[in-house]
Amino acid sequence: MQAEIITIGDEILIGQTIDTNSAWMGQHLNEVGVDVHAIQSVRDTKESILASISKLDSQTKLVLITGGLGPTKDDITKTTLAEYFQTELEFRQDVFDHLKRLFQSMGRDISNLNRDQAWLPKDCEALRNDVGTAWGMKFKDEKGRYFISMPGVPYEMKFLMREHILSWIKKDLLGIDILHRTLLTQGVPESVLADRIKQWEEALPSQIKLAYLPSPGLVKLRLTAKGNRSVLQPMMDSEEAKLRALLGQTIFGTDAESLQALVGELLLQKGWTLSTAESCTGGYLAHLLTSIAGSSRYFIGSIVSYDNRLKKELLGVSEESIRTFGAVSEEVVRQMAEGGREKLQTDWCIAISGIAGPDGGTEEKPVGTVWIGIAGPHGRTEARVFQFGQGRDRNIRRSALMALDQLRRQLID
Repeated sequence: MQAEIITIGDEILIGQTIDTNSAWMGQHLNEVGVDVHAIQSVRDTKESILASISKLDSQTKLVLITGGLGPTKDDITKTTLAEYFQTELEFRQDVFDHLKRLFQSMGRDISNLNRDQAWLPKDCEALRNDVGTAWGMKFKDEKGRYFISMPGVPYEMKFLMREHILSWIKKDLLGIDILHRTLLTQGVPESVLADRIKQWEEALPSQIKLAYLPSPGLVKLRLTAKGNRSVLQPMMDSEEAKLRALLGQTIFGTDAESLQALVGELLLQKGWTLSTAESCTGGYLAHLLTSIAGSSRYFIGSIVSYDNRLKKELLGVSEESIRTFGAVSEEVVRQMAEGGREKLQTDWCIAISGIAGPDGGTEEKPVGTVWIGIAGPHGRTEARVFQFGQGRDRNIRRSALMALDQLRRQLID
């Protein structure tokens, strides 16, 4: 099924608000088997909204609209759609009762502006919004196209999509099973992965499609199958097993898992603790680790030794090593890891020192050169150098993810 998305709001067009709604909807529509053909962003005017509808592709069967459903004068989506569908507004008592309860729960009286939100087009199906004041609306035109209008507030749109729209699409519009399986890989470029699994990919059954979804430091391999679940499930299991056999430890998880969560689980299983000693990543690795609820059970803390003085004073890195080999070197990152482990009294310590950019690179050590050292409880420290290329933010993220993956592999071994 083909769909299109229309986002309404001047704030999107002038860059005041970033359109995250379309990205979220596109991802979740794809997961249930709907192809997004186009995305339009238009002004808060009747003419712009109607013009965007007139531009819809002839093959489009589902139109998702966000924005313009608030209580103020510039929120005109509701009246514009009523005009387009040649219907009038009617007062919905159930919507008004919901609004009254919502405002009472906040200790407020309902205003006339909010009361007006209980007026909806007569011919639409109202979609209950339990997390806001603007209900969604579902229409069907004479061409058999469905139009879904939702608030532009992201958490309200997501609620309506999850509560009303996605299950309706799967059950009533598509009537087929869609299976997704996403395998997460780290540390191997997309082109290298593609070469390693080329023969497997070419032999995939016709019901299963593979998509490469790269991001800094990670590549997701998503398998999608459409048809009958009882037939597809064993087929997907078989192809996943083949892919795992080809890639081994390059695959670290599935679907929505994260490296930091997986590392945390491995540490908990062993009863081990972790600290970090960071230079070029500036605490980003510690941020990833502490983004996991319950990480205080294994993560003790971090020393962000951005300046060489702190490397010496807090981590015990020798002046001679810095002078002879430089702060971005195997010798220094080893001492950082060992010093951090001793200073913070943890079983493991990850140290990172590198040149994130855009400045600071040399011919010998270009921007993107990063040393990662890991000191563990068995009296050995391992250090490796990586070349991540240009892009400061990308280098910081790739360094932190690579460090987590290096620790993951040691914990598994």
